[in-house]
Amino acid sequence: MKKLSLIVGILLMWVGGCQYICAQGVSRYVNLFIGTSGDNGQVDPAACVPYGMVRVCPDSRPRSHSGYDYAVTAISGFSVNRLSGIGCGGNGGNFSIKPAQKDTGLHMLKKTEKAYPGYYAVALNNEVKAAFTATHNIAVERFWYKRGKEAFMTLNVASSFTGVSDVHYDIISEREITGYVKTGTTCDAGTYKLYFHLFTNKPFKVISETKQLVECSFGTADKSPVEVRLAISPISTETAKIENERLRLISFRKIKLRAAVQWEDMLRRIAVSGGNREDRELFYTSLYRVFLSPVNTASYDGQFLATDGTLQKARDAVYYSSWSMWDTYHTKFPLITLLDAARMKDICYSLSLLYLYGKKGWATPFESTPTVRTEHTAVVLLDAYRKGIAGVDLKIPYEGMKKEMEVLEMKRPDQVFETCIDLWAMGNIARETGKTDDALAYETRAARLFNTTWNKEFKIIDSSFTKMRNNGLYQGTRWQYRWALPQYLDTMAASVGGKKVLADQLNYFLTHNLNNQGNEVGIHIPFIFNRLGRPDLLQQVVTQMLTRETKHLYGGNAEYPKPVISKIFKADPAGFLPEMDEDDGAMSGWYVFAAMGIYPLVVGEPVYEISSPLFDHIRVMLADGKYLTIKTVNRHTKDETIKEARFNGKTISNFQLNHCLLVKGGQLELCY
Repeated sequence: MKKLSLIVGILLMWVGGCQYICAQGVSRYVNLFIGTSGDNGQVDPAACVPYGMVRVCPDSRPRSHSGYDYAVTAISGFSVNRLSGIGCGGNGGNFSIKPAQKDTGLHMLKKTEKAYPGYYAVALNNEVKAAFTATHNIAVERFWYKRGKEAFMTLNVASSFTGVSDVHYDIISEREITGYVKTGTTCDAGTYKLYFHLFTNKPFKVISETKQLVECSFGTADKSPVEVRLAISPISTETAKIENERLRLISFRKIKLRAAVQWEDMLRRIAVSGGNREDRELFYTSLYRVFLSPVNTASYDGQFLATDGTLQKARDAVYYSSWSMWDTYHTKFPLITLLDAARMKDICYSLSLLYLYGKKGWATPFESTPTVRTEHTAVVLLDAYRKGIAGVDLKIPYEGMKKEMEVLEMKRPDQVFETCIDLWAMGNIARETGKTDDALAYETRAARLFNTTWNKEFKIIDSSFTKMRNNGLYQGTRWQYRWALPQYLDTMAASVGGKKVLADQLNYFLTHNLNNQGNEVGIHIPFIFNRLGRPDLLQQVVTQMLTRETKHLYGGNAEYPKPVISKIFKADPAGFLPEMDEDDGAMSGWYVFAAMGIYPLVVGEPVYEISSPLFDHIRVMLADGKYLTIKTVNRHTKDETIKEARFNGKTISNFQLNHCLLVKGGQLELCY
């Protein structure tokens, strides 16, 4: 598959480059402005590559969590990193460059704005035109100043979306600046230190300095752009400089082209037909956002910063960081496991090393890049192992996992359920590694905690179930958290009188709009219907979520003052529900799985629930040159339900497909 991708990349480059790719490949469906307006997604149109540390684009004033807000024209500058739709005040925003003097107010001219995978460009009200591309660790920034006017630029070394504890820079020459910033991870739960090396294609003259800012002039502008290459590294300024020098002879155009080819290679792993233009835009934009993180933080020679602050060297692997596991374990990592198994191997290696070098529920004092939190890492490792990702060795992190199981918080009912998920995973990991006594202990502990909390908090439905944060629940209601552990559906059903009763309760919950599909707590809930014997209801609910406006009562933190009547996903700058954070690929992963008609209900089990896909024909590129085809047969409208599902000609009676069969390739036929 790598050889094929290389050949495709070379051909695309030969026939016309980046513009050709974006016009003819599936990249043309990626709309980077979807969900970038206000609090309707908290995403950005940054120039970047798949799994890249660098994501360069404007920072709005006022900014969103990701820095960029489509609805705001005022900007503070262009920073080099960010995360999509995460909590607190966001994370990143480092090494901002303003193509103007420090006190100049800048506005984007929105009609000039362009963005597609690997590239972003805009013109400003001071007659400067800006364009950006990137490698995984270098921001390549171009600024065209009006000819005959003085070209000013201000570098803010201390720019950050979180608190800055240390900053330093050195002006090495009339074309070089190096330094670092030490700043907080998301919610300032930990810290990361990024070193940088900045090199310009034209000499500059410093006109003012502070401890944080360098204001300079490139003299009178001519028709050629000022180009800035800003390399970042968690290791040292020397490493950043070497990274920059390694690409010194590669032009902006070629770097942009490489980025476009990398994105096309990732996105073309799924080919769809059927649906309308908006369906394809939402699908491929969502797929694009799945591959934004985690990020490659290794140096050119394989060194990485471990979470105990030591420098280590990866063994035949790439080291990744930037985690938001609490959100993304549901969908994004299972999707990477399915579509990018080779890279998932390295991701699992990196996750395992957290347990060796120091792991906290959120972040440590020695992160290498913006990050969020690492809960449910054990679940992701179990899931990858059971799905056959090569090289996953559960024995490496085992002792660290055991220690983690003893410090999980259980102050609130939702925390108890979150702990049950990890304990359940730990029991399975113990079984997979032959530790039967541990397995029994963790399984018993998880089941006991679940039963106690279920019976006390969630079994008997009453009027309190519709209230947000009742009894201290985090971002949800009792109704919504009730369905958090489909691992225990049999126990739940037995306690209320059987699967039919539980299915009726679930149907009531969904038909009365009591769910919140804009928050991770409940994104899996419709797929529970399959295991309760009602695949028809699953298909009806998910089809409606994908295609129609529905009534929404709940935002991320509270009830909406007035119910929102809207589609959950729209191909629009306000593309998500109000207060619906994209959460670093979690929501995008949901959309991709739901549109494909397969969904990993219980992460840690190698099983997908089958539902009705959005498209009539889907072809998924798997490892080792194999393909999965998902095909609808005799479907006339999206509202029809599946009468029979067949995989490679054999009927699937329970509407479930095993991952280990799927990855061998074949055809899933859905007959209506």
